[in-house]
Formats: sequence, C-alpha cells, structure tokens
Amino acid sequence: MKKTGYKKLVEYWQKTAEYDYDTMKSLLRSRRYASSLFFGHIVLEKILKALVVANTKDYASRTHDLVRLYKLTGLKMDTETRNFLDEVNKFNLKARYPEYKMNFYKKCTKEYCGKYINEIDSLYKKLCQKLKPKK
Repeated sequence: MKKTGYKKLVEYWQKTAEYDYDTMKSLLRSRRYASSLFFGHIVLEKILKALVVANTKDYASRTHDLVRLYKLTGLKMDTETRNFLDEVNKFNLKARYPEYKMNFYKKCTKEYCGKYINEIDSLYKKLCQKLKPKK
C-alpha cells in the first residue's frame, strides 16, 4: 500500500471511531445501555483497525474479533486486556439470536453498562495515544 493510502486509511478508522465514540456516550446518556455497549465494541474495533494499518502499512483484517485485531497491531497484550476484550466481543450483537439479545438487554443495567463503558473509554484513549506521532 502506498504511504498516502495507508495514512488516509488510518485517518478514516480514527475519525469513524471518534464519531462512534460520541454515539456511544450519547446512547449512555439516553439510557440505551445495550446499544451503548454495542457502539463501545465498534469504537474499539475501529481504533484497533487504525493501529493495525498504522503499524503494518497494510489493510486491517475483516474481523470483528477484538482480541485478534489487538494481536495484529503488534502491541503487547496482557491477560487483563485480553480478558476484557473477550468480554467486549460479546457486545457485538448484530447477528445474534433474539433470545441471546433479550438476555443481554436484561443484563444491561446502568451499573453494568457504566463499568464497561468506563473501561472501554480508558482503553480507547490509551490506544489513541499509540497513534500519535512520536517526537
């Protein structure tokens, strides 16, 4: 991939992650907890794809698996982060069965969602820092 091509792709993933981050926060404020967590997954997926492209100078894999994407970035992943990403992977509900979705919706209280959104927020900001140019 050409240098300008990969930089534009990194920017695309960053900008769309930022947009979806605002959506995640808005959904949280409006108490749409399950949807907020769904967007939390999308935010991490997109910022990880930005890191994959930035670090490999190639296209990101067409996967929604956050653990796999994190590995593709080349960044070191500790057990806590891996476990967290495994949990967040469960928030990608788009193609799940209706009874799975209903059980998830019931689980999504303000407290449950708040805990995960805070952790998603923290990891998202940490990953964004990894995209900043080194001085």
